[in-house]
Amino acid sequence: MTDVLRRGRVSLAFGFFAQGVAFALLVTRIPAVQDRYGVSDALLPVFLAAVPVLAGVGSVVTERWVRRTPPSRVLRWSQPVVLLALLGVGVGDRMAVLAVALAVFGLAVGALDASMNMLGVSLQRAYRRSIMLGFHAAYSLGGILGASLAWAGAHGDLALWVSYLPVVAVLLPAALAGSRWYVDGEADAGGAAGSQGPRKGESAGVGFVALLPLCLVMTFAYIGDSTVSNWSAKYLQDVLGSSEQTATVPYNVYMVTTLVGRAVGDFGVRRFGAAVVVRVGAVVAACGFAVVAGAPGAWVGMLGFTLVGLGLCVLVPQTFAAAGRLAAERDGRPGASDAAVARLNVFNYVGFLIGSPLVGALGDVWSYRGAMLVPMVLVLVTVVYARSFEAQPDRYGGGHERSRTADVGRGGNGL
Repeated sequence: MTDVLRRGRVSLAFGFFAQGVAFALLVTRIPAVQDRYGVSDALLPVFLAAVPVLAGVGSVVTERWVRRTPPSRVLRWSQPVVLLALLGVGVGDRMAVLAVALAVFGLAVGALDASMNMLGVSLQRAYRRSIMLGFHAAYSLGGILGASLAWAGAHGDLALWVSYLPVVAVLLPAALAGSRWYVDGEADAGGAAGSQGPRKGESAGVGFVALLPLCLVMTFAYIGDSTVSNWSAKYLQDVLGSSEQTATVPYNVYMVTTLVGRAVGDFGVRRFGAAVVVRVGAVVAACGFAVVAGAPGAWVGMLGFTLVGLGLCVLVPQTFAAAGRLAAERDGRPGASDAAVARLNVFNYVGFLIGSPLVGALGDVWSYRGAMLVPMVLVLVTVVYARSFEAQPDRYGGGHERSRTADVGRGGNGL
């Protein structure tokens, strides 16, 4: 393992961490944002939906952008834009300012998410062993810190800009400093990194049909995630009869179990393979939703949400890794993996947009217990697509050198 790879891995993990902090600071203080700008309850969903829609646009644009510039450069400049847009949300005082800040935030987040995962996939290929879950564990850790800072700001009745400014002042220069060590493409044992971007004007990547199983897994995973994020507190309080204080616990527990699962998940992938880990994760998450749907009380409901976190946490990182591997196996041209990751990333936002309204609508016309069975079934469908996470058999046969692209998500001596 070279110093180039080590530095690239640490700097990218910090990028994931910083993004987790920024996103949590925004979404957990939505009530304060609404009060500051006087956004009505009818208009608030429009603002909230605009962010993932524009993030999807940013991801699509990034797919084309990285044909001409390395993903590291996209990440290097999109992360400061996200942080400055967050600060813009905190310092503005007019509706137009909020609209512009959220629009910039959404577009930059799409570019940031896509480029971060492009670099993560390429680093994993260079390491020849699973490290992708570790990056997403850093994101979860950032999310926990961001949510904690948001709670402290709300508890102290601090203005948004007072909560946001110190965080941006620390993270922005640190992210810029760390970005000098990002590694593009597959780094060899000597530390050289080849460009992953194709030549100017060249189209790269696998078709949508080949990526469709992974796109569905990504969508279903984020439907499950948005269900917990948006409905766990209401479910415990309104359906299971918990107190308002107790109702805030499930999401915090969910975030912690997501962190724990991702922190140890890479070891499971190296030992058993990505497909096995994905199957187990999907079954555990589905069991969690089943426990939530049938819970007789709040504490059993919290146990269910804990299981959901442990199961869901492995799906998204492994889906990105599988997309990169699939693209490298089916289209060996430079940039194929980056294009696949960018296309897959769009379905992150599709699932987020579908999940919350779907559960809410079903809860209103049917029951919230019944609504919890929908993400249960969708996540369980992931088991059907688990074969998409398996590396293809070595084309050279036994006793010959294995293709590097066959090592994504698998164990091995590696670099």
